[in-house]
This record gives sequence, structure tokens and C-alpha cells, in this order.
Amino acid sequence: MATIKRLYTTLTRPGPHRVLRGDLAFAGLAGVVYTPQSGYRLPAVAFGHDWLTGADRYACLLEHLASWGIVAVAPDTGRGLAPSVLDLSADLGRALEIATEVRLGPGRISVDRNRIAVAGHGFGGSAAVFAAAGSSVNPKAVAAIFPTVTAPPAEQAAAALDVPGVILSAPGDAKALRSNAVELAHAWRSATLRVVSKASSAGLPQGRRLTGFFGLPTSDRRTQRRVRALLTGYLMAQLLGDKTFRDFADPLVALPRTEALDALPEPVSPEEKIAALFG
Repeated sequence: MATIKRLYTTLTRPGPHRVLRGDLAFAGLAGVVYTPQSGYRLPAVAFGHDWLTGADRYACLLEHLASWGIVAVAPDTGRGLAPSVLDLSADLGRALEIATEVRLGPGRISVDRNRIAVAGHGFGGSAAVFAAAGSSVNPKAVAAIFPTVTAPPAEQAAAALDVPGVILSAPGDAKALRSNAVELAHAWRSATLRVVSKASSAGLPQGRRLTGFFGLPTSDRRTQRRVRALLTGYLMAQLLGDKTFRDFADPLVALPRTEALDALPEPVSPEEKIAALFG
């Protein structure tokens, strides 16, 4: 059996499938869909974007998932300055309904309703938690990637979840004012927190972002490469039950390019985060 390091390295590269790109607008929802060229009863994931970031900024990640045989749908809604996390979560559920009910591509692609997941980055990571808690599609797995604080708090929805999940955090996120990764991990008992080494929580989208004009971090290829591998391995394990990749979903296994956690960090209050920010 391949070692976990070798598997990780393999998953940083595109998979064996040719990829097709489509538009969710054909079904009445702004957004994109990436699929393998063909396949029936495929797994699928709905992906939520971060604040002020369009779905097109995640094209490389979505295409990567499709190259490994996972249909990826991403609504392109909720892009205003004050978006609703509940609206985006509803659109994630709607995107999954489209994927499972409509024959995709040239009619040679279908999704297995029992092999679906929701995921997202930042604002979209918290929206994915709400989608898992309130969606009628019953996802089999959830991934919150560098999730951020929202109103209402995603921790409220997470406390009622028993679906398996993974929370990817960047070093220092425990004290970051916008991050709620640690708080989510405490509320969501069936989730695993993993800290991605040398990652930037704002570095996942490709290209320029509006947040860059505010002096915030922007695109980071190292972060993108590591998240691609960790997310793909996790979904392959959870949605397909592929034993080859089961370590990616095992909370007791230390994965490459992640930091070991002896225990779940304690939550830091907003006042303490502000003090750390200016202190």
C-alpha cells in the first residue's frame, strides 16, 4: 500500500479524468459546475466561496476535484458587501439538488445522492456548516476550509451536526479575529481540526482579490496545493469509502503538511483576539 506521503504527493497533481466545465445558470442558479468527462453515480461536492470572492476564483480547485472523479458545483451568489450566510447555505443545497436531479454534461454523467458533500472557504466554510444542518440533501461529509465568523454564528448549527467533518485552519487562526475554526471544532463533535502548515487563510482563491486592496493577504500557491491534496483525499475517503485514502479521514493519523495537535486548542474570546491583534 502506498504511504501517506506518497498519496499526498499524488493528490497534489491532477487526477486521471478529463474535465468538463458547465454553467449552473441552465438550471436557474448562478454558478459553475466541473465534472469528469463521463461517469454514473459519481460523488459530488457543493463549494461555497469566501466574502467578496467569486466562484471563478476557485476554478483550479474545482477542476482538480473533477479530475479525481468528483463532481464540483459552486454557486456564484452572495457576493455583495453584506451577504447572508443563510442564503448562501441555501444555494449550496440547491446546487446539490441540481447535481443530483439533472443529467449533467452530454448525458453521460450522473451523481449518486448518497455520495454528496458540502464544503467552502472562509465565509463559504461557515455556510457549508449551515447547509449541512439545514439541507434536505443530507450530505455524507462536510469540509470547512479556514472558516470565518458569521451572523448568525455557524457554531450554533455545528452543535447539532453528527455528520463527519474536517475543519482546515491556518497557523495563528486560533487568535485571528475573523476565524472561528477552533470554536467550530469545539461545537462540532464529529469534526476533525487540522492546521495546515505555512498556509494563508486568505490564500486559497487564485488571482487578484478585492481584499488585496485593503492590505489583506491574497493568492498563495502553497496554500492552494496543500488544500487541494487534503480536501481531495478526505472526500475520496468519505464519499467513496476508498480504503486507499482512509487515512485522510482518520483523526488519529498525522497528515503531511499539517501540524500535530496534542489537544484541541481552547477558544479565544473576541476581546483576547483584539488584544493580540493590537498588542
